[in-house]
Order: sequence, then C-alpha cells, then structure tokens
Amino acid sequence: MSKFVYFFGNNDTDGKSSMKDLLGGKGANLAEMANLGIPVPPGFTITTEVCVLYLKNKKYSEEITRQVNEAIEKLEKVNNKKLGDPKDPLLVSVRSGARVSMPGMMDTVLNLGLTDISVEGVAKKVNDERFAYDCYRRFIAMFGDVVLGIEFRKFDALIGDKKKELKVKSDTDLTAKDLKELAEKFKEVIKLETGIEFPQDPRIQLQMAIDAVFDSWNNSRAIKYREINNIADNWGTAVNVQTMVYGNMGETSGTGVAFTRNPSTGEKRFFGEYLLNAQGEDVVAGIRTPNPIQDLGKQIPEAYRQLVDICQTLEAHFRDMQDIEFTIQEGKLYMLQTRTGKRTAAAAVKVARDMLEEALIDKETAVTRIQADQIDQLLHPRINPDAELEVIANGLPASPGAAVGKVVFTAEEAELRAELGEKTILVRGETSPEDIGGMASAQGVLTVRGGMTSHAAVVGRGMGKPCVVGCGEIVIDTKNALFMVNGYTIRENDYLTIDGSTGNVILGEVELIEAELNEDLHAILVWADEIRELGVRTNADNPADAGLARELGAEGIGLCRTEHMFFGEDRIPAVRDMIMAEDEKARKKALKKLLPMQKEDFLGIFRSMEGLPVTVRLLDPPLHEFLPTREELEEKLKEFKAASDLDGVERVNLMLQRVNTLKELNPMLGHRGCRLGITYPEIYTMQVKAIMEAACELVAEGAKVTPEIMIPLVGHVKELAFSKQKVIEMAETVMEEMGIKVDYKIGTMIELPRAVITADKIAAEADFFSFGTNDLTQTTFGFSRDDVGKFIPVYKKEEILENDPFAVLDQEGVGELMKIGIEKGRSVKPDLKMGICGEHGGEPSSIRFAHSIGLNYVSCSPYRVPIARLVAAQSTIEARKK
Repeated sequence: MSKFVYFFGNNDTDGKSSMKDLLGGKGANLAEMANLGIPVPPGFTITTEVCVLYLKNKKYSEEITRQVNEAIEKLEKVNNKKLGDPKDPLLVSVRSGARVSMPGMMDTVLNLGLTDISVEGVAKKVNDERFAYDCYRRFIAMFGDVVLGIEFRKFDALIGDKKKELKVKSDTDLTAKDLKELAEKFKEVIKLETGIEFPQDPRIQLQMAIDAVFDSWNNSRAIKYREINNIADNWGTAVNVQTMVYGNMGETSGTGVAFTRNPSTGEKRFFGEYLLNAQGEDVVAGIRTPNPIQDLGKQIPEAYRQLVDICQTLEAHFRDMQDIEFTIQEGKLYMLQTRTGKRTAAAAVKVARDMLEEALIDKETAVTRIQADQIDQLLHPRINPDAELEVIANGLPASPGAAVGKVVFTAEEAELRAELGEKTILVRGETSPEDIGGMASAQGVLTVRGGMTSHAAVVGRGMGKPCVVGCGEIVIDTKNALFMVNGYTIRENDYLTIDGSTGNVILGEVELIEAELNEDLHAILVWADEIRELGVRTNADNPADAGLARELGAEGIGLCRTEHMFFGEDRIPAVRDMIMAEDEKARKKALKKLLPMQKEDFLGIFRSMEGLPVTVRLLDPPLHEFLPTREELEEKLKEFKAASDLDGVERVNLMLQRVNTLKELNPMLGHRGCRLGITYPEIYTMQVKAIMEAACELVAEGAKVTPEIMIPLVGHVKELAFSKQKVIEMAETVMEEMGIKVDYKIGTMIELPRAVITADKIAAEADFFSFGTNDLTQTTFGFSRDDVGKFIPVYKKEEILENDPFAVLDQEGVGELMKIGIEKGRSVKPDLKMGICGEHGGEPSSIRFAHSIGLNYVSCSPYRVPIARLVAAQSTIEARKK
C-alpha cells in the first residue's frame, strides 16, 4: 500500500532529507531537522504524488483521505488540542514545498482553524484578545486571497483605511477592537466577492486550503518560474500541515529569516532579519522594517544563542549555506524551515571555495555547486538587481550581458559614434556580415528578426557582445530614424538598455554591474580542469578573440571562420574583385591581393594559440554574402545617376548583374562550402597557402604550430577526397619551398545527414571530424535557422518542442545522427578525433551530451569557455556516479 502522508516532529518522524522528490524540499528538511533533535513544530507532509493525482483527477482516493485524517488525529494527540475546539483549538499552517526551492511562487495559509467561536477561546486561553483577533483577521485575509481567489489588496485597503481613520502608522498600533472590526469587514468582502460565507468548520477550511496549495502549482507565477529555471511541470508540490507557533505574542516573541552566510557576497557571517511581535509574512511583505539579525542577541539573547548554534549545526549537516525561517514564541525558539540558500553568482563561487578550504566539502562537490548561468553572470556586465526597469519589449536572449547606449540604426553610424567616444545600441531588422564593424563598435545589438544562431547571435557571442534577437514586436522606420514597439516610439539618440541574458529591451539608461573574473572563480575552474575528460576549445576568428579565449582556459581553436576575415575595410574590395572576376585568371589576380592579408591573420591567430591546435575552416558561405544587397545597390545607382557619375553607374550595374547571377532560391543549400572549393579551387588554394606559409614562418622561429584544415559541408566522400588532394598539393609545395616541415591535419565538418550516414567512408579520408550542429540541425529539421523565430515560440508554447533546437541540441533527432556518425567513423578509425563546433558547444545540456557520446572536445565562443570547462567537469562527476 502506498504511503501518501508522512508525519514529523515530537520524536515520531517518518521522512528524511533524501526524500525531496516525494516530500518536497520543505517537508524533507523539516523531517531531517526533527531527526536531528532541532525544535520543529510537529506536523505532516502530503506527498508530491498526491498533488499530481489531485491535479489530474480533481479528487482524492479513499486511501489518501484516510491517511490525511489519521495524520490530523495524530497531530491533535501530540498537541493535546483539537481542530475547532471552542476553548483551546489546534491551529495550523498549510504550506507548499516543491522538490526544488521556488520561493514565493506557491501559496501559504496561516492560522487555519480559527472561527468566530474559537477565536474567543484563544483570547481567553492566552489572556490576549488583541493577539487572537490579529491572528483571525490575518487568517481570513489569507484564506480569501489564496483559497477563494480574492485580490489581497482589497483586504489591505481596509487596513489602510482603518489606520488612516485612527491616524496611526503601524499595524501594531491597532487595538483588539480595531482588529475585531477588520475581521468582520473581511468576512463581508468574502461574502460580497464569492457569494458564500467564510467557512466556520476547520475541517472544511483545511481541505479547501490543501486543495488551494496543490492548485497553486499551476498558478501563473509558478509556471513562469518553472519555465525560467527548467523545472519539470509534472513534479508537483507537497503540502505541509504544521502546528502554528506565534511570533506575535508580545515583545518576547518574534519571527525572522536568516542565512548562514551572506547570500550576496558569500562572506562567512550570520546574515538575516527579524521582527518582534510579528508573524512570518510581515518580514517578507515589508509591512514593517525588520531589524538586522545580530540585534536579536540584545533583545532575546538566549533564543539568539540557540539560533546561532542550530544554524551552525544545519550548515555542517547539509554542507551548504542554509536559508532558514524561525519563530520565537514567548522566548522559545522554533525552526520552521531550512533549505539551500539562494545566492548571487559571486557568493556561489566564494561559498564553494571557502567550504572546500574549511573541509566541509571536496573538490567535486565544490565544482557541482556552481551553475553555468552563474558563471555567465560573472563574465558579463549585468543589470543592477535594485534598478527600476521599464521593459518595453522582449526578444530572444542571444548573447548574455547587459548594455546601455544611444539607439543607432546603421553599422556605419555605430562606428562613427564609437570614434567620438559615444556608446550605442545597434538596432537592425537583421544583421549581415557587412555589419561586423558596427557590431564591434556598439555596446549591444538588437534585431527584429533572427534566431539563436542567426548572424547577430553567433557574432555577438563570439565578441562577448550583449545581443537580443528576434524581437518581432519592433517596427523600424528607417526613413524617420525611429522604431515603434508596444505603444512606445524610440528615436535615434534615445537611450536604450538591452539584457542579452533575459531578452528584455528596457527604456532609458539602467545602472549596470561590471563583469569580473575573480580569484574564487579561477580556483573553481582550475579544479574543474583537474576533473574533466572533455576538451574545451574556442570559436575565434582573430588574434584578440583567440588571446581572450586562451586567458579564459581554451585549449585551442575548434573553429576559425575564415569568411569573417574577408569583411575588413582593407580587404572587402579585393574579395569583391574576386567575385566579379569573369575567369580564373582574374580571380587569381584578386586572390593574390588577399593572400598576404590572410597570412597575416593566421600569423596572429597561431601566435595567440602557440602550442595549441587551431582548426581553420575554409571558406563556407555563398559568395553573394560578400556583395551589397540588391536594395543597397539600387540606392547607390540612384546616387550615381543623380551625380552623373557614369563610371559609378557602370560599376554598380555590373555588380547588380553579378548579384542576379549569384542569386539562389535557398542559399543555405546552394553554392557554398566545399562546393565553392571544387568549382573555384583557386579560392581554397589561396587560403591553404596562407595557412601553411604562416605556420612555416612561425615554426622557423621555433614556435609550435598545429594547423588543422577543415573542409566544410561535405556530403559525399568524393567531395572530401577531391578537396583534400588540393590541400595536400599546396601544403607540400609551401613546405618544400620554405624548407620547413609542419605537422598539419585535414578533416571535415559533419553537418549534413548524408555525411552522418556515410561517415565510415568519409572517415577513411579524414584526420578528424567536427560536428557542425548549426547546419546539422538546419538540415535535419528542414528549418531555416534565420526564420525559426516566426514559429519556434509557438512550438514551445504548444509543447511541440521543449526548446529552440538551435539553442539546445536536439538529442533525440540530431543527437542520434551524431551517435551514428561517431560509431561509423570510429569503426574505420578507432582513434578518430571528434568535436562539436556549432553554437551548442557552449550550452550546458549539449555539453553533457557531447561528453556522454564520447566526443573529444567542444568548441564555443570565448566567453562560454569557462562555462564549458565547468559543465565538462560536472559531466565527468555525474558519469562516475552512475
């Protein structure tokens, strides 16, 4: 027979802290405190299983009802009181408690059991009519709000009116008579709002409260909290029914909340607040200004000493910072809750490091205590949590961190403002590679269109630039240099704040907190490196990014996108000359101009990564991306015609013809990747020459260089064989001419389903595989990654997809293809090195998956390298425990 109800307290406790899934965090820890002999008011926990059954059926089985009734009778016996007793009633609290902390998200009812008759009994029993009616008016208001769905402000307004009438400031100034009048008015509100009388049967009160707390699992704030924190909807909450203790019985009573360490800084110092003559909600609701916890030692010293001792016991027992709630009733201390304390990112790393040094935890535990998003917070500027925000829109949180600046609408304007020392937010319909300069110059980027792997998202993450994309509510009016969204009109030069960690777009200048890579985080990451088995590389296209990534712990470059090098002001003309060339001879002439520039790029990158492997992807995007858009050219044509510039008109017309020639219906599946290298082999030949000349020069200087040349978009082994032969020919020619031998490798990206299915054949020609999960996701789903923002939010809302597959790797589909590719590839070459270089390489669940399927490394943008180091270590620890 299933057990649905667990008793705790009074030396008769059924549960323990390891039962959080069943009893919820609150119930499990109440049981654990009782087992430790800590003073806990007795009570019982109705399990999360009951919540799931109730929400499904909206009723309880006979067995559940029987066990609840038994627990009530046991609680009455332990307290020597009965629910509804007119002279000395048992009063209880009814609280939620999910398996993970969801502070304030679900509902609580206090003082349950009071009625018009029993409140008089309580008043006589404690010889304090004011106390009794203070409890009763609180209970009626809370019951009306939580159980009956009446807005709490309707009760609160009556209290305000009463204080105004009496010309008093605090609730504590209200007399017993005042509170009794309020209780009557509160009951009138309930009758008016619901059409029913306030229930006078405590058993009915209790059942209604239990139902309401279970129902609160699905209130809007709880659903939103679960969505933000990736908490499963089917877990349910437990309900804890606990004997009431009272902090509002005079100046020797009180209530408070405390942490065993400072939750903001991590400092090892008892931290908290309390109020005398108050109940718990007074501290949380801010009705009165609480006092710092240390002052309690002066007012109720014995209870304070006991509280400090208990907190030290709890922290040592749970081996983590605790968040506790307590009540002191007439000098006697009771513990109402202990849970793992929520903390800032800075506090998390400090507490983990300090607890290791205090021998409370080991290195593995310290590493698992840090969450990936906490590292993200530490590495990027973030919005001051105390700042008041006017959020005007929300998009996809594409690149973390917050940025403040004046709105500009063109990349050129962003660059110009940067030269003048002005900070800007670049607002675009979508970005293109030509916007790279403006993106680098702006503090942050906001786009109307695009997904989590759009150009803006990928480049933003690579630069460590805050970025919000796919904010489809925005309408840009370029002619008038403004955008409109949700009733707001934002003009060029207006200040805007974006939060790339949440996707929020905020009006005006908001105060930011600067990023820091502190000693505590550094220590945690060094321990992570000692534990992890998965390598961590970076995606970097220039020496600055490469150097930054190395400082952040990257062990090489897993993806160097050569196309990003082509957009510099000094080289885009040569690139366009190459594209405009009518024959091979003209193309080679243009490529000859690019060769020294590419070589200089590789010299810088190889120097930054000296001694570490550098994977260089040869040109991948279609050529039209390097030309202006048709709209831009037509605008330029008008300008030249107006100025009677015939040469300009001719140049633009030629370029328009080329744009039309290169136009493709589906460019992402068109003339790109290795297809470019096969039709125009001179392009790849130039790039390989630049790579090898740079490598040879550095080897001659005594440096260790390990270039890995990667052929993109291979779908057929013969594509790789053809391209590989061309690479070898040029590499060997350069080494022979320079008299230097370089250890280089040739591999391919696995980013097409056909490549996965034929990975055994492709492996025969490859020194390594790198899974390009952006394109593999695109070609597996048949989704255009730049257009998914139009429907992915609907898919998530309707639970067709749990996550955006371009943000979180689709393990069920794309992941299965990867497994096939790994198995087939290593069936030919057991030691074939394999990694992942798509944007998923920095996403925690995708990193864990990469570890589980046996990849050698992940590669991600520089600012996600510390996250990958941490999660890779956590993956190793989790695997050891299985």
